Amino acid sequence: MTRITRATIHLDALRANLAAARAAAPASHVMAVLKADAYGHGLLRAAGALAEADGFAVSCLGEAQPLRRAGYGHRIILLEGFFDADEIEAFAADRLDPVVHAPWQLELLAQHPPSEPLDVWVKVDTGMHRLGFPPRELADVRQRLSDLPGVRGIRYITHLACADVRDDPTTREQLQCFEAAMAGLEGERSIANSAATLAWPAAHGDWVRPGIMLYGCSPFVDHGEAPALTPALTLEARLIAVQEQAAGARIGYGGTFVCPERMPMGVVSIGYGDGYPRRAPNGTPVLVNGRRVAVAGRVSMDMIHVDLRNAPDARPGDRVVLWGEGGLRAEEVAAHCQTISYELLCQITARVTFQYDGDGHGTGAP
Repeated sequence: MTRITRATIHLDALRANLAAARAAAPASHVMAVLKADAYGHGLLRAAGALAEADGFAVSCLGEAQPLRRAGYGHRIILLEGFFDADEIEAFAADRLDPVVHAPWQLELLAQHPPSEPLDVWVKVDTGMHRLGFPPRELADVRQRLSDLPGVRGIRYITHLACADVRDDPTTREQLQCFEAAMAGLEGERSIANSAATLAWPAAHGDWVRPGIMLYGCSPFVDHGEAPALTPALTLEARLIAVQEQAAGARIGYGGTFVCPERMPMGVVSIGYGDGYPRRAPNGTPVLVNGRRVAVAGRVSMDMIHVDLRNAPDARPGDRVVLWGEGGLRAEEVAAHCQTISYELLCQITARVTFQYDGDGHGTGAP
């Protein structure tokens, strides 16, 4: 029996989730966030499914240039901008939009003007306190950029720290800060991440930037009251052993699960070497032939144990879904692991086989 550890990317789900973003912010352009290999879904295949977006957002040249080489003509925004002077000309050659967030980037643009002017996005720190200019400096930054021959258009961007908590007052405070900073300044604005796209209409601006919602995961801490989002990735493996274990048997490394009775125990062909979280505790849900069972014992590099009392007819070779299809969402697994769905999606390793369904349209470059 061939070891099967597979991630299936549902391209129609990506399209449906993009439509949900458009429906939530109908007056805004949509900038589909494709950073981190499209949140682990595969950069170019995800871009094909999301080709109806108005633009793409990535983190660096290594993510932007493959999109251009594949023929995508979309506006592409690099959320961390350029990292050194040598990159500036590459931005010009590939018509890429840098986010400018620090004085040293202004100085590099002045010292190394590109052969073709760039459209830039000025990052405003409205309370995230990660990247960006203080609001009080925005007018001066605008003037400095306007004076540079290497700059064509100027737009504005900020990031919300707590939009995933719908009753947190921080988001309203950040929106007020941004509006005050923008007083008297012209230019398109982008504020909303996935959570704000869905829950904060005042943040929609000219461009929304959905990320995690495109991949079918709720952006909210409570996971509730969101439009139906379709999981775009199903991670699956196979049962490779089924054993009867005696009451009192200690399972796996460290014996962290002790069988409370005589019971069937399964071994599944996936582990932290494939990206399944090592910290998944006893009780983390798994589907065996569509039935919920639970992780039992410590996750190994290549295998996990599962308690099969709820699936007593399970046999070696049966399909196991770790998250995705069948009602087991990545968010639920992440909550058991005290992490977030973003991390689960991004940490799937190269030894997992990827396959894509829903190739009817939109899977190639325009």
